[in-house]
Amino acid sequence: MWIWYLDRSDGGDLTALAAQAHAANVATVMIKSSDGASWWSQFNPTVVSDLHRLGLHVCAWQYVYGTEPAAEAALGARAAQDGADCLVIDAEAEYEGLYAPAQTYMTDLRDAVGLQYSIGLASFPYVDYHPAFPYSVFLGPGGANFDMPQMYWSDIGTSVDDVYAHTYEYNRIYGRAIYPLGQTYGAPSPAAVGRFRSIAFAYDVPGISWFDFAWTSADALWTPISDLLSPALGFTGPTTQVPVLGEGSEGDDVLWLQEHLAAVYPSQRTTGLFAGQTEADLDAFQRAHHLSVTGVTDAPTWGALLALRPVRVIWAQNASTARIAGARMSTEPASASLPAVAYEVPEVGASHPRRPTSIAPR
Repeated sequence: MWIWYLDRSDGGDLTALAAQAHAANVATVMIKSSDGASWWSQFNPTVVSDLHRLGLHVCAWQYVYGTEPAAEAALGARAAQDGADCLVIDAEAEYEGLYAPAQTYMTDLRDAVGLQYSIGLASFPYVDYHPAFPYSVFLGPGGANFDMPQMYWSDIGTSVDDVYAHTYEYNRIYGRAIYPLGQTYGAPSPAAVGRFRSIAFAYDVPGISWFDFAWTSADALWTPISDLLSPALGFTGPTTQVPVLGEGSEGDDVLWLQEHLAAVYPSQRTTGLFAGQTEADLDAFQRAHHLSVTGVTDAPTWGALLALRPVRVIWAQNASTARIAGARMSTEPASASLPAVAYEVPEVGASHPRRPTSIAPR
């Protein structure tokens, strides 16, 4: 269960908060610890220790902007030092196009907390709507260990079934365990909350979470998030779809494809734009692996590609002469300048005051 403001969650009474969590079979609370370069004092070693004593795991979450990535990383590390069992990165519109800052943030954070410390990414669920967002940095090697897409079906204006299908189609290629993040704000129906849990079970997820504690209490949704699961009527099963990328495709998923192709074909450019070279290399890859030579990605092709370790790209905002062993230097990919197709998740009241409003699909 996510906590934005601790003092609005059972009035900040930790004993009452823990009792409510245990009654709903909630094992972990995630408390906001910082916003950009500003620390939130509600997250501190005393609160963490008290909640641990009350039988809860405690994670921190921080909203990040990319304008001061080193400072953001330092605050993430501070939360870990204060006892957070994990850290969740809430990176959204502000980080679109910011490959170099995202890499600075992740590198500094990992240098401070180590590669084994549990870090999650909570961002837009529809990868194809955000071609300039650096998913491949946040979820790539040295990035987050797990993926917590904001699957706010009611806010998005879709069904629970469809939000799962769309999210999983594009997120699973990053190879991180997916922990769906559902909504209890905005008074979703108890039936929809229950269905979100049931379908999560069908997807064999390792866990789910909800935004947020205060809204769950206000909307009286503790019951459906803790009831015994019932079958999701009419559910036809988890999607097996994968991104079908071909000539003209563009975005971070194309970049992720190119980073894998470059592991075999070093001349493959990492631009985020699917053009002639990418098609030729993909054809060669499919031929070499005895796959159907189509020049587009299908499930067998993705399976073979993702068995490779992608090349490490060191993103720079401008040309640099620096060299790192086993890595290639590059200015930010061409896809970093692409506009969002749409913002599927509108603002949550004032919780994300700097998020752009929705725009029409192009």
